[in-house]
Amino acid sequence: MSDLRNRVSLIGHVGADPEVKSFDSKAKLAKFSLATRESFKNAKGEKIEETQWHNVIAWNGLASTIEKHVNKGTFLILEGKIMNRSYNDKDGEKRYITEIVASSLNFLGPKQN
Repeated sequence: MSDLRNRVSLIGHVGADPEVKSFDSKAKLAKFSLATRESFKNAKGEKIEETQWHNVIAWNGLASTIEKHVNKGTFLILEGKIMNRSYNDKDGEKRYITEIVASSLNFLGPKQN
């Protein structure tokens, strides 16, 4: 088992227009949320739908593509890896966040304006 990998594929809709930041080092970062939905039947036979929200980030060239072509409602498939990190908020409280670091994406719906 020497070939263990951290890899995730998600298909969903973008929840809000991405936030894009450029840095002095010429790096670019895009952040957005992606909604995925699953449905199943519970023990009573009722159809249940659950939506999960995922925090997604992308760097540099992929961030530029996102900046130009992705907005709220865009339907896409993305691949990346799961990353966990922590930070201190404005009150000094330690916060934890899980993000998907995107490495590729493809559009599944009609072209967005």
